[in-house]
Order: sequence, then C-alpha cells, then structure tokens
Amino acid sequence: MIYRRIMIFSLLLFCLGTAKPSFAAGDPVEKVLPVPSCPRGWNLEDKPMLYDKETLFERINGESELYFPYGFDALASARYTRGSDSPIAIEVDVYRMGSLLDAFGIYANYRRRDDREIDAGAGGFVSPSQLLFYQDRYFVRLQATGTLSLDEENFVSCARAVSRNLPQTTGRPRELAAFKVPGIVPKSERFIGKSLLGYDFFQRGLIADAAFEGEQFKVFLLPEASAADARETFDRYLSYLKASGKEVRITEDKDGVALTAADPLYNTVQVMLTGRYVIGAAHITRVAVARRLLDQIRKQLP
Repeated sequence: MIYRRIMIFSLLLFCLGTAKPSFAAGDPVEKVLPVPSCPRGWNLEDKPMLYDKETLFERINGESELYFPYGFDALASARYTRGSDSPIAIEVDVYRMGSLLDAFGIYANYRRRDDREIDAGAGGFVSPSQLLFYQDRYFVRLQATGTLSLDEENFVSCARAVSRNLPQTTGRPRELAAFKVPGIVPKSERFIGKSLLGYDFFQRGLIADAAFEGEQFKVFLLPEASAADARETFDRYLSYLKASGKEVRITEDKDGVALTAADPLYNTVQVMLTGRYVIGAAHITRVAVARRLLDQIRKQLP
C-alpha cells in the first residue's frame, strides 16, 4: 500500500513538472481570449479580430500612436454577448506590449487616482463601464458596449478568466520599488516610453507626484542600461542647462554626482547620477527637502 502511494505521488509530481503552461511566450495572442464564454453566460460572438502595428488604428483610431513607444506588438479583440438579440456586450482587448514595464506604462496612462482598484494581474481598476489590468507584458481592457454600466461581477469574472490564460507573472515592475517611500503620492506613478519631461535626452523613465515635508513637486527616475549610459544622459542634460544660460551648481559625494539648476521649463531642479540611474526632482522650492526624498528613492533602487 505504501509503495503504491509513493508511485502515485511520484507520477503526480512528474505530471505537474512536465505539464505545458496554459500560455507560452510564443503562442498567438488570441489564445488568451476565453472560449466559449467570458464570463459564464456571455458567449463569444464571432472569431477574434487581430491587429498589428499597421492596423491598430482600425481598432483605436486616434489612440494607436500612444502604444508604439511601449513596444506594442499585437492586439487580440473579442466581443461577448448574452444572446444574438442583445445590444449589450463585453468587448475584451488584449494588447501585447514590449515588457512588463511597458504594460504598466499603458495601464498607468488610463488610471486615475479616484479609480477603485481590484485584485487582477499585477494591478487593475474597475468602473461602471470598464475594467483595466496588466499582467506580464500584457495590457487588458474590458469595455461594456450598448450600456453605460454593467454589473461589476461580470467584469471581474471575465478579467479573472483572461488572467488565468496569461503568463502567471503577476508582480509589478521592480523599478516601481524606488517610489515605495513616504512622500510619493499613491497612484501617481507613471512610466513614460519616450521623451520624459519632453526632453529627447531623457528617454524612457518613471515620474510621480511628491508631497513631502510640506512641499509639492515632481520626481523622476531614468533607469539606463549601464553606468556609462546614465553618465551620458546626465551630461547631455548638463550641457543643455549650460547652453540655455542657466547657472548650474555641481556637488559630488560618495553617493554620486548631483546638480542643482533653474531648468527653463521646470523651475528649480535637482538631478542625481547614481550607478546606472538618473533621478531628479522638478518644480522644487526647497532644495534640501527634495534631496532628502531623492536620497530615500536612491536607497530603494533595484
């Protein structure tokens, strides 16, 4: 009897270890869409529609350009209804982006501070007419059509069905850990896929609102591939400030190099170079206050 139980247990472990995941990296994105229903009682109306970079505008005309800096690759879209005669539907759009950070970037672009968060993927929110979440490199949008509101349970149930079909990487981008410090306004974090602060030398980076020691300002973080790349970004900004005729004060200590200056667009700024990161604060009043918050962010860098 004991031998038989051991054999059964060993077989179970083997099956678990060799079972194919529900969704692999190379699978077509439309495989994510639940079949035949999402949620139960809402049936797939027709075959999913597929879009790429050339055709994305057909699905979201006027918004498609927003997705390209975030590595957009493909979109699978499906419509679920409760019957052929019902005008009410749930439309499910699954966007495959460049990375987890890119998926967060698109998600955060739509998120508002008063949105009600839900437990979906790495993060999500729901309103009477839609539910949005991101997971792994995927951004998912569920939208009600034919009505101004829909029972939230329908959205949540469908979102969970989609989530189960996605890669089961539900963590947040590790770069966001830098903003998990007192003083960062919750749900203000955003990832900008191109030209942070509108500067071409500040490419992809994070930005958030700060309310710290009675001051309100912006903080930002540029994660570069290497310390040399971070130095180049820092030096290009320094050259820009000098060319604009602004006085720049440079300080250097064991934590890195920092500059304080009057930016032509963002008033007083402080920017630090530390390792492969450039971090900064803009629209500041008291430099010492901004520096204390930047030091906290620096200590949280991955």
